[in-house]
Amino acid sequence: MEEQFPIIKVMDDEGKLVDPDVQIDSELVKKLYYHMTRIRLFDRKAISLQRQGRIGTYPPYEGQEAAQVGSVMALNGGDWVFPTYRDHGATLTFGADMVRTFLYWNGRAEGCVPPEGKNIFPAAVPIATQIPHAVGTAWAEKRKGTDHVALVYFGDGATSEGDFHEGLNFASVFQTPTVFFNQNNRYAISVPVEKQMHSKTIAQKGLAYDIPSVRVDGNDVLAVYEETQKAVKRARQGEGPTLIEAVTWRTGAHTTADDPTKYRPEAQGESVVHPLDRLERLMKNENLWDEAWINQVQLELENEVEVAVEAMENYPKANPEDLFDHVFETLPEQLDEQKQSYLDLIGRG
Repeated sequence: MEEQFPIIKVMDDEGKLVDPDVQIDSELVKKLYYHMTRIRLFDRKAISLQRQGRIGTYPPYEGQEAAQVGSVMALNGGDWVFPTYRDHGATLTFGADMVRTFLYWNGRAEGCVPPEGKNIFPAAVPIATQIPHAVGTAWAEKRKGTDHVALVYFGDGATSEGDFHEGLNFASVFQTPTVFFNQNNRYAISVPVEKQMHSKTIAQKGLAYDIPSVRVDGNDVLAVYEETQKAVKRARQGEGPTLIEAVTWRTGAHTTADDPTKYRPEAQGESVVHPLDRLERLMKNENLWDEAWINQVQLELENEVEVAVEAMENYPKANPEDLFDHVFETLPEQLDEQKQSYLDLIGRG
């Protein structure tokens, strides 16, 4: 299966083009660099905020910037994004508001609200539950006669869930315009991929459903972008779904509540070249590196992140009554008692 699904690359670890005849779009490269830098700065700031007790538990994604940016940039504005809890790098690139993204990790419901006109589903914390939603949305778009595509993210562990297989089967039967994007960072929390599935690749799981599948180097942003573009084009033209396995590596913990030294060998991942380092090498090799522009981008993005943090921390305080008021039409007796106890406690009963 590894021979049937080779890992597709555009550049090697040194940033050299695998095919020297490939033409590089300099503007695209700069956009990819900009967004990868932006989401890395967000990610590092979020970890720092969590360690200071200023937001809650947080799932870092450093190391997966190429997979998220390269894939989501292949979409159009009217398309749909279905993220997991680790794909806020993709949603930020697609147009999610940074302040609201910080609010989400501060436990605020406002963090689930996308900007007007942006089709971004709330982050799915339960594993694989967003996959049937993405397929159903794609089917709805097909039935409405649009050319909109649904891009759904999930990790390697999700491919062992029933929702994954039900989603692929439905998408195959109804030929929905869905791009299934797997980020295989080789660990489902503490379980290495070889212990949670016997399949040699995730891409091969598309065979059972007659869905075109590819494996791509998830740390090669150009390869990710190119293969996702092909999948999106197929979906937009009515040719059905595609399964993409992006083989990548998350440098940090599963979440800030996790200690990966308990289950990941210390030296594992040391040889992996960070996707931003790879892109920088490519830019230097192709004479696209502009030190003044790089410094300007860094300052601009650092300022954006700091302004967003300040706005998040100055946001109006949450109304705790929201915990009770937006789930049931008629509040069950037990919850009504809890709400009344809270109101009595603050003197509003």
